[in-house]
Amino acid sequence: MIVKTGEAERFIEKPPRGLSAVLVFGPDQGLVRERAEKLVLSVVPDLSDAFRVSDLDDSVLQDDAARLYDEVAAIAMLGGRRVVRVRGAGNALAKLFESFLEDHAGDALVVVESGELARGTGLRRVFEEDEKAYAVACYPDSRSDLFEVVRAALKAEGLAIEPDALEDAVARLGSDRGVTRRELEKLVLYARGEKRVTLADVRAAMGDEAEARIEEACDAAATGDLAKLDLALERLWLADTSPVTVVRTAMGHFQRLALLKSYGERGESADAAIRRLRPPVHFARVPSLKAQLQKWNEGRIGDALELLLDTEALCKTTAVPAEAVCARALFNVAAMARARLS
Repeated sequence: MIVKTGEAERFIEKPPRGLSAVLVFGPDQGLVRERAEKLVLSVVPDLSDAFRVSDLDDSVLQDDAARLYDEVAAIAMLGGRRVVRVRGAGNALAKLFESFLEDHAGDALVVVESGELARGTGLRRVFEEDEKAYAVACYPDSRSDLFEVVRAALKAEGLAIEPDALEDAVARLGSDRGVTRRELEKLVLYARGEKRVTLADVRAAMGDEAEARIEEACDAAATGDLAKLDLALERLWLADTSPVTVVRTAMGHFQRLALLKSYGERGESADAAIRRLRPPVHFARVPSLKAQLQKWNEGRIGDALELLLDTEALCKTTAVPAEAVCARALFNVAAMARARLS
């Protein structure tokens, strides 16, 4: 039977009484593992209990199909229902599970983990069409899902989160539930002893702080904000950030501005153009980028890139302090941003 995507969490948290076989599959392997482990724990309190949990993989069953029947029929030495967990299952096991679901002895719960499977074929078809088995698909979290995942994870640790911090955390997550959990664990550890998670906490625990600081300097230079640029550079030097890295990142920043200008010349709005950038722009930087697009034209961007290219060479080949050379270049860029477009 098919477990609908919207009902999957409820199914996993409270499996049907007498559940005997379930396939957990999909492109989000972190979520596949998380849901499979929850199903195992619904029967056995310890995932590592060798007496009640049999851990198999695809290759074992391809070599010895009878092993599945034997493990399901086995009786736990110290009593209690057993679980047979099959990892990395592929379509090569479809016929085995089709036969198994038709007739087998024993009351063990069988939890099968797989990757992405095409609809209506192979292993997925077997579980979806069998009335006694279930198939649970695991797709990457949507933005709305992530808000709930973050809130729930922090609430479980007695933590609340400020709105801007929540937005920032969600913007950094979503590709894999396993990665999301690890990042949230880091955030919980960082915020231990506090009652509320702030934006600063999220950026310190979950982000690349050096990268964020360089981006802050680039945005300050490109908008002509001298005070903000001065503060950003001071933080970078205190953190021993390489001036060459700062200059190269600034060059990449202006190359992206040039790309955005080209999108605009084709009739795209600033918002649409920014959404096309890869890697994506953090939502908090979008207003600044839109303001920068108003300050820079193609010719001025070219001048900034030429200045930054010369600065990189100076940082590498002269005895002049690299921090001073880099700072001078970025302040010159900021001066260009403050000048009116002709």
